[in-house]
Amino acid sequence: MALAMLGTVLPLLPAAHAAGEAEAGMRAAFAKCRGTGDGAERLACYDRLAALLAPPRFQGRLTAQTEPFAIEAPTVLRYESDGPIFVLYLKDAAGGIVQNLHIGGGGTATHRIDAPGTYSLQISGSETWRIWLDPVP
Repeated sequence: MALAMLGTVLPLLPAAHAAGEAEAGMRAAFAKCRGTGDGAERLACYDRLAALLAPPRFQGRLTAQTEPFAIEAPTVLRYESDGPIFVLYLKDAAGGIVQNLHIGGGGTATHRIDAPGTYSLQISGSETWRIWLDPVP
């Protein structure tokens, strides 16, 4: 019985450890913002943290095509993949490829979209992924 319980708990330990590290990192980041003397810099610091905590605009697994979305000002396309393969095509309103983006081995990356307009995203991934549209600070 004890071995069966250990087999259930052990796989959870890395996830719990990672969550604890992430929380500690966020606490440190908030403390750094709080310690910033200049009010404008402090606000910008908090705004950057708020963007990191915002839910993704798009999320899924494997392959997807998003609905069109419009941007009116420069926007940061932030994308994150949990798998070894992730290819993202930023497309214009006519379906033409504006930018080909990718992450090899998982992780997070960004791309700045400077031109206002209507866009969509075509995603090809090997695992789960998340995408945010953040205003340029």
